[in-house]
Amino acid sequence: MKISYNWIKQFIKTDWDAEKTGKLLTDLGLEVEGIENFESVKGALEGIVVGHVLTCVPHENADKLKLTTVNIGEKEPVQIVCGAPNVAEGQKVPVATVGTTLYDDKGEAWKIKKGKIRGEYSFGMICAEDELGLGKSHDGIMVLSEDLVPGTPLNEVFEIEKDQVFEIGLTPNRADAMSHFGVARDLKAGLLQSEINTSLDTPSVSSFHVENRSKKMLIEVDNYELAPRYCGVTISGVKIAPSPNWLKNRLKAIGITPKNNVVDVTNYVLHELGQPLHAFDADHIIENKIKVKTLPKGTKFTTLDEVERELHEDDLMICDNEKPLCIAGVLGGLDSGVTEKTTSIFLESAYFNPVSIRKTAKRHGVNTDASFRFERGVDPNITEYALKRAALLIQQTAGGYVTSDLDDFYPKKIEDFQVFLTFDKIYKLIGQEIDPGTIKSILASLDIRVNNVTESGLGLTIPAYRVDVQREVDVIEEILRVYGYNNIEFNEKLNASISNSTRFEDYKLQNVIAEQLVGQGFYEMMANSLTKDYSALSETLKKDYNIEILNPLSQDLNVMRQSLLFSALESTAYNLNRKNENLKLFEFGKTYHNFPNGREEHKHLTLCLSGNKNRERWNSVAQKNDFFFAKGTIYSILERLNIAEGVNFQPLTSDIFSEGLQVSYQKKKIVEFGVVKNAVLKNFGIDQEVIFADFDWGAVIEVVKNKEIVFKPIPKYPSVRRDFALLLDQQVSFNDIYEIAHKTERKLLKEVDLFDVYEGKNLPEGKKSYAVSFIFLDENKTLTDKQIDKTMAKLQQQFEKQLNAELR
Repeated sequence: MKISYNWIKQFIKTDWDAEKTGKLLTDLGLEVEGIENFESVKGALEGIVVGHVLTCVPHENADKLKLTTVNIGEKEPVQIVCGAPNVAEGQKVPVATVGTTLYDDKGEAWKIKKGKIRGEYSFGMICAEDELGLGKSHDGIMVLSEDLVPGTPLNEVFEIEKDQVFEIGLTPNRADAMSHFGVARDLKAGLLQSEINTSLDTPSVSSFHVENRSKKMLIEVDNYELAPRYCGVTISGVKIAPSPNWLKNRLKAIGITPKNNVVDVTNYVLHELGQPLHAFDADHIIENKIKVKTLPKGTKFTTLDEVERELHEDDLMICDNEKPLCIAGVLGGLDSGVTEKTTSIFLESAYFNPVSIRKTAKRHGVNTDASFRFERGVDPNITEYALKRAALLIQQTAGGYVTSDLDDFYPKKIEDFQVFLTFDKIYKLIGQEIDPGTIKSILASLDIRVNNVTESGLGLTIPAYRVDVQREVDVIEEILRVYGYNNIEFNEKLNASISNSTRFEDYKLQNVIAEQLVGQGFYEMMANSLTKDYSALSETLKKDYNIEILNPLSQDLNVMRQSLLFSALESTAYNLNRKNENLKLFEFGKTYHNFPNGREEHKHLTLCLSGNKNRERWNSVAQKNDFFFAKGTIYSILERLNIAEGVNFQPLTSDIFSEGLQVSYQKKKIVEFGVVKNAVLKNFGIDQEVIFADFDWGAVIEVVKNKEIVFKPIPKYPSVRRDFALLLDQQVSFNDIYEIAHKTERKLLKEVDLFDVYEGKNLPEGKKSYAVSFIFLDENKTLTDKQIDKTMAKLQQQFEKQLNAELR
């Protein structure tokens, strides 16, 4: 949400700079994410002065150029070469002096320099209005009033608005702050807490009056639960035209493009007070009747964006006696809006049921400034005031006169909230005693009325516009945010209870593995569960299994993800495009599936590696994040989970991986990993190897949950290592050696590791050499050479028999 500082200052007088005010707003819970400078004319006409053309003669070396001398308020006039056809002696003109920066129609900057044009020096430039940003004409130079004094800065002649605009990250609960008035109201409370006493000024509407009743509208509201309050008034004799500069500048500052005086006023009041308004062309309202009602399901209605929509039976509509005019609180109709031919308007101000507006906006996939506010809850008691405010501004900018009474349909007043606030609860939640006088002062600054005071607490009335403050804890939160979180003292002593729970906690295991991965140099990523349909890239993802979003924000966010792979590849591509080429990422996330027997979601842990695992240094060579590093990382996770001993690695055939492995525990698949195929990577613009691993975290949890942790004392006796260099057939894997070794010697053999692989010269064709180490340990006594030799002989015999191995 954009908030203009100049606009806020219309409500509250403050001499604080924008940075200081932004910090206070952030402390109050209205987080200022950034502050931008706004100028109604880019560059604010800095360096542009009024010049008086003293002489103007043809340029000797150019038919279309003229040589002028111009008084710009300095001791001596300057010479300027000008190509405009209308430049003449005696004119007052805008002159861009040497060193001035101008901007073209695309916003690109260029600087005025001393130059030499066809042999004559030129010290500046006489400007056309489009070169200054004051208009679009480029037919000739801009001629100013003869009364102006040479040397006068042009930004003193024209009203140039300079402003600073806050970008506020508004939380959804703060419906009361969705306007400049709402932000100013909070700012006032913060300033009072800083002992700066200031008032909150609201524009007067006392001059509002009815001229005559020649254009009266009959308002009928069929369902007051959907439209608890509805106000309207007609204004006749208006003239649709561009808005005055002050109004345009206010809207431009917050990113709104001005349209015409009537529409601009409705937008202005919406952002000023937070009350959406709608202006109808009164001459298009049949029989001068406004009916607020629902229509039959399937009724066709064309909105302002020229889209024909089918209405739902619960959509609240604004209609005349024959046809719908507007989707209430969401979007106007194409045929009832204000045009250049409009001379009479019916101006609407209402309070609509927030739930009804939210559902209607979602059904039609529409999000407007009006629906954004209505669906969160506007102030039901500002409706009439906002209507009068807008009517006066329309009369000020478009002329006209009020030609009907202000009708206000409000059969059942929306009551304020009643809450009893106990002092003990305040102290318990905040952890610190706050003076009761300070509490009352804060409440008063927030328009919360204290009805009665007792020894235990306060009876409060909370205004209806504070839809987020209806409970005692909500009031305490309000007190705390104005009092200041930074003003709460830290205790020097922290008390905590130690829980001796044996209950299995999934999140604790997740934290353990996350910390291990971070320690290994991985970064955790969190991708969006909403993504585009990637089912065409993999046979394992079926389009029929997609869970589609009925109202997607975009085509890139139209389904729930079936795999975390493509989120990881999107993140990889994003990093590679920013020259961050060495990646080790992990994510805990869910996948979503619409299976024939029902919808399911599954939790996963994924790893994504690319580039080098370490930086290139003067004393070390960079090593790649390769397949075997990924396998080692996976094995270390399984070891930490205490299930590494029971896992089995098997080759994996996949349309995603060019080579991969599947890891199983007791025939339950828990991990798949491999090198992603180049054909998949091309879809993301990735041209370097990516290794991806996918843990079925639900399956992992089931295995770990049923796995007992066994503690053993550190052995008293030393272990013994022996090595074999085995000549093997190419198809033999280390896993074959591992399993045979452990089946042959179950008691003494503790570890089997592969520490060298050789393939090449001096080996028979189809053979390879594995160097394998064996660790033996007897926990009850020291092993002898005789025992070890006997065991090694048994291992050699089995390797020769089962694997056709030879000792080298």
